[in-house]
Amino acid sequence: MTDESTSTYIVAQPILVAVDNVIFGFDTEEEKLKVLLFKRKIEPFAGQWSLVGSFIQPNESAVIAASRILTDFTGLKSVYLEQLHTYTAIDRDPEDRVISIAYYSLIQLQKYRKDLVATHDAGWFEVNDIPDVVVDHHQIISDALVKLQDNARRKPVGFNLLPSKFTLPQLFKLYQEIYQKEIDDRNFRKKILATGLLEKLDTKDKTASKKGAFHYQFNKTKYQELETEGYDILFH
Repeated sequence: MTDESTSTYIVAQPILVAVDNVIFGFDTEEEKLKVLLFKRKIEPFAGQWSLVGSFIQPNESAVIAASRILTDFTGLKSVYLEQLHTYTAIDRDPEDRVISIAYYSLIQLQKYRKDLVATHDAGWFEVNDIPDVVVDHHQIISDALVKLQDNARRKPVGFNLLPSKFTLPQLFKLYQEIYQKEIDDRNFRKKILATGLLEKLDTKDKTASKKGAFHYQFNKTKYQELETEGYDILFH
């Protein structure tokens, strides 16, 4: 028989579950890795910068919700999307108990719908110049960049950020932006060409010089092979 005087009663508190998307894009003109943020329209934190996110609907899984948000804000489907981490700190939201399942995406900036970004009052920010963001979103962005750096070392995920044809200088700059540090150009070219991922084209990009730089594209067969099997390349 239970002694009611010593029993512990737990008052149920609603727990909300959301998804937050860290959407990375590489600006080939500015040669900068950027993150998509938007200004919140509702309280709390109305008018402040935030990751793109939403509560998960009753008929959605987390990944379906993340895909929906990605399409709503960029107009893109079937792009790189990977679960990052689940954030469960009790005090991460000042009003409700909210658990966030974070994802990160890699998109080609030249393909996204700019009108959708404008509609949502969103903007692209360089990864090393993120403004003040709500709750723990700065930590989520930082964690996503570390994850991207680790993945870029082990498989060709960074290529999801480039157009179908690109130059070696563009690829080199992308990797410097991912790792946020200087990389030896000669060592990079040697290692990346040794993977067999790249096919040299006959055309050149002459926007930077009269001599120009040859365009490259990905060897799709090798890309799929290495995406599955992986590799381990350290760029110094």
